[in-house]
Amino acid sequence: MLNLKQSEIWFVTGSQHLYGEETLQQVDAHSQVIADFLNNAASMPVRVVFKPVVKTPDEIYAICQAANVAPACVGIVTWMHTFSPAKMWIRGLNILKKPLLHLHTQFNRDIPWGNIDMDFMNLNQSAHGDREFGFMMSRMRLNRKIVVGFWQDEAVIKQIAGWARVALAAHEMKTLKVVRFGDNMRQVAVTDGDKVAAEMTFGMSVNTHGIGDLVAVINQVTDADVDQLVTEYADSYTLMESLLRGGAQHSSLRDAARIEIGMRAFLQDGGFGAFSDTFEDLHGMAQLPGVASQRLMAEGYGFAGEGDWKTAAMVRVMKVMAAGLPGGNSFMEDYTYHFDPTNPLVLGSHMLEICPSIAASKPSCEVHPLGIGGKADPVRLVFNAGAGPAINVSLIDMGNRFRLLVNEVEAVDVTEALPKLPVARALWKPMPDMATGCAAWILAGGAHHTVFSQNLTTENVDDFADIFGVELVVIDKNTNLRQLKNELRWSEAAYK
Repeated sequence: MLNLKQSEIWFVTGSQHLYGEETLQQVDAHSQVIADFLNNAASMPVRVVFKPVVKTPDEIYAICQAANVAPACVGIVTWMHTFSPAKMWIRGLNILKKPLLHLHTQFNRDIPWGNIDMDFMNLNQSAHGDREFGFMMSRMRLNRKIVVGFWQDEAVIKQIAGWARVALAAHEMKTLKVVRFGDNMRQVAVTDGDKVAAEMTFGMSVNTHGIGDLVAVINQVTDADVDQLVTEYADSYTLMESLLRGGAQHSSLRDAARIEIGMRAFLQDGGFGAFSDTFEDLHGMAQLPGVASQRLMAEGYGFAGEGDWKTAAMVRVMKVMAAGLPGGNSFMEDYTYHFDPTNPLVLGSHMLEICPSIAASKPSCEVHPLGIGGKADPVRLVFNAGAGPAINVSLIDMGNRFRLLVNEVEAVDVTEALPKLPVARALWKPMPDMATGCAAWILAGGAHHTVFSQNLTTENVDDFADIFGVELVVIDKNTNLRQLKNELRWSEAAYK
């Protein structure tokens, strides 16, 4: 589903006619060199497209207008090589709808101490040209990403590449279609929310299709297609004995395969990038989609259980953001605690649907009773998540605004056998410690559903929140509950 090189960011350099044609030609040439260098950087996930230097209000307006309507353009990078009077940028910035990164750099890394003259100074004015540009964006109250440093430095390239991923994810969010199979789990608050407000804020559309619409597609799946997918299961996972061909529960595996094929067809035909379901609405289905949801997530679809459309959307956009990076992203739920004072832990899991992209080793494909839902025993992939730094992200509807909540965690290896817990699971230590991290999450209204990410950072989510102008709350090693309470009060006033 994900080909990041189909998308691009535009490299736009500002100057003015004051400096003459020769200087402007140098500005153009230098900008081309920087754009090409960034485009060829191994870590750059999208294409970086050079655009000729802009020198007038009309040229700036035209490039912003063009960026808005270019389907492949997900954002622009701006740089003031010389001094570009910022009043020229007002009309263009007023209409710009794409995310903007302000690169505060200069073409030369070092000052040429023995040769520097006024010609050099007139050409290389980024130190104050970018400040003029920065003032105007601050005066206009525009959110943007600011990256400072020499354009060849690895740290600078990494920041630009990370922002490009976020810009791509924001583009995905603005066009995302989420389908809900059935409604929200009855009486549950945090997984529900205002879908109209969500579309106004993020652009994503969230609509419900009755489970019968999905079942009709599932019932059209051919036995030949089921045979092919069952073979793929056997090749990809360790099948428990009863699921093998001729085994007592092999028919359950075939039912699961039929559901997966039908769900994939429904999503593809409808252009949906994310979906939710609920075990309270399964009429006409043989079993709750377990392995189907897991494998569709691994392909890049967003998913969340119990009708949680907000988390489903975030799973999708974070998978877009992280495409091609080592590690995975998954729907997750804080399920139960280990309150050992010497080693407190959170056990993250769900009934069935954890993405195998976070698996530490080859998953096992198993079938077991579920105890809820009233359907046949569902097939699922069972595995342990790997250790390492991670984040849990929750998108919450606070009524008057949306809040993105991040908790930085340290995942640890699952060392216990857990022979009677046949689900995928992860273990982690929340930052800054168990008591503070959990209390902070509850104070901020964090949901029990999250996106668990092994390869994205708080900075990525911060950039994403900035693009959409939504509140961000971070729980990390520096979190203090008294300070957090004050920050939440301040945010309440700021977003009123």
